[in-house]
Amino acid sequence: MEHNPGPIEEMSFPRPPVKNAMASSMEDSIKMARLNSNEDDLMVGHMMSLTHPDNPQNWPLHRKLYVSAVAFAAGFVVAFGATVYTAGISGVITDFDVSTTTAILGLSLYLFGIAFAPIITPHLSEAFGRSTVYLVSITIFSLFTLGAAYSQSFASLGVCRFFAGMTGGPCLVLIEGTFADVWSADATNTYYAFLSLSSYVGAGAGPLIGGFVFAYMSSWRWTQYTTLILALAAFLFGCGMPETYPRQIVTRRAKKYDLPPPKLMEAGSGSTVPQMCKVTLLTPLEMIFLEPVVAMVTLYLGFNFAIIFSFFIAVPAVLEGVYGFSIQQVGLAFSAAIVGALLATASSVIIDRLTFPRLMKKSPDGKVALEYRLYPAMIGGFAITVSLFWIGWTASPTIRWPSPVLGTLLYVWGNQSVLILPKRETTLILAEQTSQSSLIPYIFDAYPPRGTLSALTAVASVRLALAAFLPLVILQMFARLTGAWALSTFGFISLLLLPIPFVLFKWGATLRARSKHGFERDGMRGAGVGTDAGKVEGGGGNEMQMQMQMQIGRGGGGVGQGVGEGQGRRNEGRGDV
Repeated sequence: MEHNPGPIEEMSFPRPPVKNAMASSMEDSIKMARLNSNEDDLMVGHMMSLTHPDNPQNWPLHRKLYVSAVAFAAGFVVAFGATVYTAGISGVITDFDVSTTTAILGLSLYLFGIAFAPIITPHLSEAFGRSTVYLVSITIFSLFTLGAAYSQSFASLGVCRFFAGMTGGPCLVLIEGTFADVWSADATNTYYAFLSLSSYVGAGAGPLIGGFVFAYMSSWRWTQYTTLILALAAFLFGCGMPETYPRQIVTRRAKKYDLPPPKLMEAGSGSTVPQMCKVTLLTPLEMIFLEPVVAMVTLYLGFNFAIIFSFFIAVPAVLEGVYGFSIQQVGLAFSAAIVGALLATASSVIIDRLTFPRLMKKSPDGKVALEYRLYPAMIGGFAITVSLFWIGWTASPTIRWPSPVLGTLLYVWGNQSVLILPKRETTLILAEQTSQSSLIPYIFDAYPPRGTLSALTAVASVRLALAAFLPLVILQMFARLTGAWALSTFGFISLLLLPIPFVLFKWGATLRARSKHGFERDGMRGAGVGTDAGKVEGGGGNEMQMQMQMQIGRGGGGVGQGVGEGQGRRNEGRGDV
């Protein structure tokens, strides 16, 4: 009798014969489950059925924690490597007989290198998987860091710092995608809060640890050796990291059991070189200038990121010049940045707890508009403006040092509140559970998958490029305008940018509706992101587009930062720097 396969069977892998169906061992049972899993299980929700034994979300807790710790360690080391260099700048000036501005290039070139990571990482992750990219990235990063430590000319140092940043950058990009692979939405608040701190804590720890290293070893080269030691430790720690990217798990599974290649949908980052260039290079450039939402977010976050990295140059100059701090004391002052990042996470959770239940009660359909996720940015923006004036006018011999240091804490708190914070499960147009997220998570869900990837690439790369530029001129600004007026200038600029979250809150939905990269033009108006069961919430759009949304996954989260995506978008191989 002829058998007509149903919809699920039509998408199935060809299955090899399984002889021992009653295998008693757990290993054989799992192997049979893998062999008999069908593609339909792999193409919904998180792209793998929640009952599939290979789904990273079904791993034991200790395995999830290990993967998360590896991702955190890799991101921490790369962020640490950026700022630890600043502790030894005076040694670089002496050794190579260069100006202060030239010596600062060691920081700027590193950041310029990281700026390329959001462009290249999606394609690397799609081709090789996350675990491979982590290990190769940290290995090559270590080699260039070693080259920087042994440099006998500043030109050599600059080249090595640039490539160290570029090759280490993927670790910052992938961290949130790794988290999204492993943790389900109900764990997002706790674990995403932890992971999102890796770049902030790493950057804050750089001058803190570097100050003591430089003081006791009397050589800037030891700032690079310290980074190298941490990188090697992260590599050894991550050697046992399993693959978490579902598309790679599916592909490797087929090869392992000699099955035909899985019928995966086209990667959001593109499958050909022209497509790749368009998604992560040409379209981002277009969106910066022609997409109002992306332009405003890029401008605001780029300014804030540039300020925070200029602090790694300006704060030591102020504390040493005005208060006579030693390099170790300057390093300890940067603990305020770490505290500010921690407080930003805590306060954001409080904002969520206070606002979300009330919004849900007021909503007739139990959904909250996407724009309500901008609350932290609206509040954090005021902290940024106030802190710039506070630091500028209290960094004086007549006022004790805790005042400008506390101002720095306030700035970091506001900066991270505006940038990116934990979020719960969301849909694209309406957030079923709005969260203590902000501008970057807002971009996550403002566009269809491929538009999101392009938008986040634009935001992340420009943000890092501006962060690389401002440290080069910050000391000249202090010298010509005085510290008070230089920071006041930034304060006035931040005051002009302060309305951006409010503008998006008021008119963001209208701007998104008019976008040629938005859901309406993509034929997906009202479409949501798939839940764990693969259900797509919302309506409209054709079957292929809805299926793509199910493949892309669920909303969830660069350095790059981040550049992190929602659960599915991050599955396209990106994170946030």
